[in-house]
Amino acid sequence: MIDELIHTFEATVRFMEQSVADLSDGEMVEQPSRVPNHGTWTLGHIIFICQGMATELGAAPWLPEDWESVFGYGSTPRSQEQRYPQKAQLQTLLADATNRLCQTVRCLNASALRRPLSDDAFPTMGHLLLQVVVAHTAFHAGQLAAWRRAIGKESVAVFV
Repeated sequence: MIDELIHTFEATVRFMEQSVADLSDGEMVEQPSRVPNHGTWTLGHIIFICQGMATELGAAPWLPEDWESVFGYGSTPRSQEQRYPQKAQLQTLLADATNRLCQTVRCLNASALRRPLSDDAFPTMGHLLLQVVVAHTAFHAGQLAAWRRAIGKESVAVFV
């Protein structure tokens, strides 16, 4: 199941990368009304979540400490371009975060996936891993596609 999980995650990240490939730094922070998250925040959030999941699995954190306040749960996307990393840096960080998380997940064994958690929603590490790596990432990929259309751009990829 680890190979399938990683394959799905990597396919979702590729879709996200394709969805922003043709955009400028300015377009990445466009915030149309009634669309919750712009492209820069979405990529930054996924990078942050990769670190969170990897550290939950035993990896050392690698992002700057202020990353959580800018991209973590409860943070609010802003249209101020200077607040955020440039798109090229986000692309590099997304590739790095994807690799780090995938390497960490590849080292898991069945007993690690069955490790109980004290969370009613996610009784085991395997449940949490599936939710965060597959469902949460796909949710934000869908938001990214809707945001792209809201800023007047055509779809560039098919997400199945």
